[in-house]
Amino acid sequence: MTRLLDKVAIVTGASSGIGHAAARLFARHGARLVVSARRKTEIDALVAAIHDDGGEAVAVLGDIGEERVAEALVETAVTRFGGLHIAFNNAGTLGEIGSVFDLSLSGWREALDTNLTGAFLAAKYQVPVMLECGGGSLIFTSTFVGHTVGFPGMAAYAASKAGLVGLIQVIAAEFGPKGIRANALLPGGTDTPMGRAVANTPEARAYVESLHALKRLASPDEIAQAALHLASDESSFVTGSAFLVDGGLSISRA
Repeated sequence: MTRLLDKVAIVTGASSGIGHAAARLFARHGARLVVSARRKTEIDALVAAIHDDGGEAVAVLGDIGEERVAEALVETAVTRFGGLHIAFNNAGTLGEIGSVFDLSLSGWREALDTNLTGAFLAAKYQVPVMLECGGGSLIFTSTFVGHTVGFPGMAAYAASKAGLVGLIQVIAAEFGPKGIRANALLPGGTDTPMGRAVANTPEARAYVESLHALKRLASPDEIAQAALHLASDESSFVTGSAFLVDGGLSISRA
C-alpha cells in the first residue's frame, strides 16, 4: 500500500531518530523526498538507502533555524519534484538544560531559534507552495514536555515546543479553507539519540519508562507511523491538533 503515492515531502532532522525513520517510511509509501540535517555523512547515507530501496530523495544540508535553509528546502522540492504536498518539520534541539534562574539568555534563544523560529520559517516558505498545489499537510514535532508534563530544568525546550501548538492552530485556522492542514505531533519518551541524552543512565531510563502507561519507550518507527497518518489522506479531517503519541504518559498515574 502506497499511502503517499505522487506526493512530494520535506522531512527535516532526518539524519537520525524519528526523522530518519519517517523519511524511510514516507519513501516506502511512494513519496519523493527532500531531506535535511546538519550532518552530511548521515544525510547522504539516508539518501543512498532510499535510492537503494527504489525511492527518490535529495538532501539539503543546513540548520533549519536559518531562513536560507527553509527557503532552499522548498526551492529544491519545486525544482526537483515539481511541488510540495507534505512537510514533516521534525528537526529540533534540547537546548540548554538548567533551572530558570541559571539558564543563560543564549541557551534560551538557541532553543527558541531552532524549535520555534525554525518552524515559523518552515511554514513561511512551505505554505505558499502548498497553496499552489491545492493544499497539503504540515506536521511539526512538539512534545509532551510543556504540554501535559513539566520537567525541571527544561524550560527553554518546553516553551519552544509548546509554542508549536499555538503556531499550528493559527495555520490550521488561516489556511484550512484552502486545503492546508497543520498538526503538532507530541511523542512520549522515544529511544532516539536526543531521548538517550535525557535518560542517560539505566536508572533514568527506567524512571522515564515508568511514567508511561505502556511502561516502555517508543521506537522511532512507532512515531514515524503516526507522522505517516498525519501526512496521508487518512487524516483528512484532522487539523489544528496536538496529536499525542505518548504511550499513555499524559494519563498515567500508576
